[in-house]
Order: sequence, then C-alpha cells, then structure tokens
Amino acid sequence: MNLDQTKRAVALIASAGLMSLPQGAAAAQQGDGRPLNVVAIGIFFVFVGITFAITWWAAKRTKTAKDFFSAGAGISGLQNGLAVAGDYLSAATMLGVVSLVYARGYDGLLYCIGFFIGWPVMLLLMAERVRNLGRYTYVDIIAYRLDHVGVRCMAALGSLTVVFFYLIVQMVGAGELVQLMFGLQYNYAIISVGILMIVYVTFGGMIATTWVQLIKAVLIMFGATLLMVLALAHFNFDFESLAQKAVQVHAGGNAIMGPGGLFSDPVSSLSLSLATVFGLCGMPHILMRFFTVPNAREARTSVLVAATCIGYMFVAMFVIGLASIVIVSTDGRFFEGGHAGGKLLGGSNMVALHLATAMGGNLFLGFLAAVMFATILAVVSGLALAGASSISHDIYVNVLRRKTTVSGEAEVRLTRKVTIVIGIVAVLLGIVFRGQNVAFLVSLAFNVAASANFPPLLTSMYWRGVTARGVMWGGLAGLVSSVGMVILSPAVWKTVLGHSHAIFPYDHSALFSMPLAFLVIYVVSKLDRSPAAERAKLAFDLQMVRAQTGLGAEGASQH
Repeated sequence: MNLDQTKRAVALIASAGLMSLPQGAAAAQQGDGRPLNVVAIGIFFVFVGITFAITWWAAKRTKTAKDFFSAGAGISGLQNGLAVAGDYLSAATMLGVVSLVYARGYDGLLYCIGFFIGWPVMLLLMAERVRNLGRYTYVDIIAYRLDHVGVRCMAALGSLTVVFFYLIVQMVGAGELVQLMFGLQYNYAIISVGILMIVYVTFGGMIATTWVQLIKAVLIMFGATLLMVLALAHFNFDFESLAQKAVQVHAGGNAIMGPGGLFSDPVSSLSLSLATVFGLCGMPHILMRFFTVPNAREARTSVLVAATCIGYMFVAMFVIGLASIVIVSTDGRFFEGGHAGGKLLGGSNMVALHLATAMGGNLFLGFLAAVMFATILAVVSGLALAGASSISHDIYVNVLRRKTTVSGEAEVRLTRKVTIVIGIVAVLLGIVFRGQNVAFLVSLAFNVAASANFPPLLTSMYWRGVTARGVMWGGLAGLVSSVGMVILSPAVWKTVLGHSHAIFPYDHSALFSMPLAFLVIYVVSKLDRSPAAERAKLAFDLQMVRAQTGLGAEGASQH
C-alpha cells in the first residue's frame, strides 16, 4: 500500500467513524460485482429467515404504543446492552478499523479510544436520567419542562438530520458491499435492504428491532473472536511473535508500534474527539434504546454491557489487523496481478475478509460477508424507527395535534406509514447517491449530534436556569453552524464540490459549533424573562426528583 492509498484509507475511516460503512472499499468497486458467493447468500438467507420469525413473534406481542416504541419497557439490561452494541457497531468495525491497523499499526488502536470514551460519559451523565425522564424519543426528555413548539421542532429537526445522513451512508454502503462481496446488483441490494427494514419496523416495532440488533451483535462478536483465535493460532498464540513479525513485514518498521501522528493537526484531533465522545450522547437511535428497559438500574447495565462488548471488539480488531500485516500483505492471492505489495483486491478495507479467506476459506468468508450485510439491516432498522418516531410522536402528535388527543393506536398506525415512506426515500437516496463520496455525511452526523442534540439535552437535564428559548436558539445555532462548517470544510468544499481551497480549514466542526451552542443557550436563557422561563425553573425540582428516583417515569419499575 503506497502513501496516497494509506492517506485515503485513513481519511475515509476517520470521517466515517465506527457506524459508517467501508467507503474505501465501496469507492474501489464501481464496476460489476464478483461472481455470486453462494455460501454468503445462503447464510444471509438463514439470518433473514430467523429475523422474519422474530418479527412474526414480535408482531403478536406488539399491542400498544408502548410496545411498539419502547418494547413495553420489558427488555433486560443484558439484552439491551447487546442490542445497543449491535446498533453502534457496524461494518466499519470489522473492515475499516482493521484496515487502519493494517496501514498504521498502533495508531489504529489509538483512533478507537475516542469512540470508546463516549460510553463512560453516557453512563455517568445520560443513561439513568434519560431512562427516567424519557418516554418514546429523546425529544421527550428536553420537552419534559420545556414543552414548547419551537423546542420540539428544533430537537426533531436535529434528530432527523442525524437519522437521514446515516441512512444515506448505510444504503449506499449496502449496495456497494453486496455488489462487492455477494455479486448481486447494486439496485437489488438497495431495494432488499429497504424492504427488510420496512418489515422489521412496521410489523415488529422496537421488539423486533431489538432482537435483530441483539442477534447481529452476537454474530459479529462471534465472527471477530473466531477470526482472532484462528489468526493467533497461526503464531502459536504468541502475541509477541505476532508483533515482531508485523514490524519485520510492514514498511513502517518499528514505527507502527508507536503513535505516528495520525492527526498531525491538534485542532482537528481535538474536534474529532469532541464529536465522537459527545456525539454518541446525542444519537437519537442510541438514546431510544434506554426506554426499552424497566428502570434506571437496567439502563446502567445496558451501558456497561455495550461498553464491554465494544471495547472487546476494538482489542480483537487490533489483533486481527496486526495478523493481517503478516498474513495478507505477504500473500499474492489478495493483490491485483497476484504479486504481494501491489493494489489490494477490493480496496484497502477488504483486509479483514482477505484474512478470513486465508484462515477459513470460502466458508468463513461467506459467513463474515453475511454478517457484514446483517449489520446494515440492524443499523438501518434502528435509524428508521428513530426517524419515524420523531415525525409521528414529536412533530405530529406533540406539535401539529398538541391541542387534541391522539390515541396510541393512531400514533402507531401513523408511525408505520411514515416508516414505509422513510424506507422508500432511503432506497431512492441510496440509488441517487450511488458512487458518490458520502463519508462526510457520517462526520456531519457526529458533529450535528454533538452540537445540536447534546447541548440542549444536557442543559435541560442539569441546569435549572435553562429556558425553552435558550434551548431552541442554542440547538439551532449548533445545527446550522455544524452543517455549515462541514460543508465549507476540505472534505466537502474541496473533495466533493471541487473547489481549490476550503473556506473552513478543518473537517470536523465540533470544537467550534458545540461551544457556540452552549454559549447561545446560556446567553438567551439568561436574557429570557418570560413567564414560561420562570415556570421552567420552578419545574426543575420536580424534574430532579423523577430523574433521580424514576418516580412517575413511563412504565418504570422501582430500583
């Protein structure tokens, strides 16, 4: 791999984060797909059959709005933790991170730390209060004592922005990934993902979505563990020997075992760190998962289980990446022309699948390929449910129909209809954006979540003096500034739009847009002397009691 390829791989993975798809591999394969991988397709159909059975079972249990939106608050902490891990871990965990370790060594492990640090923040600041204050969406938390039309519209807009940006990336990635590994046509893959997403959410609601994510998490951890064990067995389970041979083989030599300046610019490094840590705490489809457990204790357990699974996966990916340096980079089968050291077949993000072929042949390759596609189904189902809930619950019920009573059955019916519309739109967007560099959309989603969603959420839960006007204008400031800065950044202004110089010099905006959001919230709240502002301050004590104890929470049992 030459320097230019390495830079491109690192840039793509850095901008995509851990919930994106392998855009480097996707961009490398714009032509026809490979021959049909019968094993992968067979395993995938087994997975689809199981999930259809789960959806049928879930549909029989989904009788109320609470069942549909929050699985009746009957999911255990262990189950929900696995589902959260399944919602967060995507194909980039198996493909992008391994590729980064393959290219840069130890820097790949350092890169993962920012995404892991967000989970202790989620545990300490968010999990318990989110569970006790929320009902169906994270907007309910902000609107608990700031129930203002502008607040709900602003929060719903931020939520939908994150959801649709992710959906575009997932759909484009699905088509390219399936074309690359299954040999199926791009449009067929897009349509199949859209149909399956609609079926899971429309019929099974949160119960089906939870179990799809749970099964996917178990499968991806099993696949990673098996690949890691087979790779370590190649070195007689001697990690020191593996590391020494990786140093000998890699062009970087000893440098790969130390930090090599993955981000030479400290401003970009800090901004990305803020986006990854606090963006997690503003992801609507992740926050929704805390409403599925019966109490705050189970919410904390969910975070602990999810963090354990995700941390384990990072370590496994590091070992797999080092093993790939030794095994894949010296095997001519995986390079164009059959000569090691040339251009890697399928692009740099195919490293993990090449290692699977070397360790377990086509059967293991087929299994991992099917798991990769299963990850897409799990993630898009969670995104679709979050988007549909935001439109039906936050906008329609609590804004457009706020002066009338809407039954739970009517709300569920509307959500199902919105899910179908979101599925159709997602398929069309996936087809429209085919072949485009959409990695910046995931960067934008993280920055929006950290700038537009997290500040209103945090201040509404922890600051007595915050007002509805402050949250509304602060959230809008974070949304507009984060989107605007990313559009003007090198990743979009130069790479996508083709301009010679970027107006905003950094790819990530969180270092600037997130403090701006907090500042606007503070200033506007301090200047707000309206009666609604005073009522919001008086309601803070009641909110604190519910946040700390769970008394009065929707369907919550006692600690």
